[in-house]
Amino acid sequence: MDPNREERVKSASTDQDRQNEAKKMKSTAIMNALFIGVMMGIVIYSIAKNSWGFFTLIPLYFAYRLINNSKNNRAS
Repeated sequence: MDPNREERVKSASTDQDRQNEAKKMKSTAIMNALFIGVMMGIVIYSIAKNSWGFFTLIPLYFAYRLINNSKNNRAS
């Protein structure tokens, strides 16, 4: 039996886990960027139609939450 075999299996497993985590983070970042873009589009449309109010603040709040959440996910 090869004593290093177990180490290689563990190493390959951790590499695969890291790759999966990187793919997940990338797809999350893309989705967050899409949502933030949509929210900013709603805000710009609302301002262009001269209706600054409650419906303008809701997308701003959600965009703020998405931005802060993505910063927290990147740090950990």
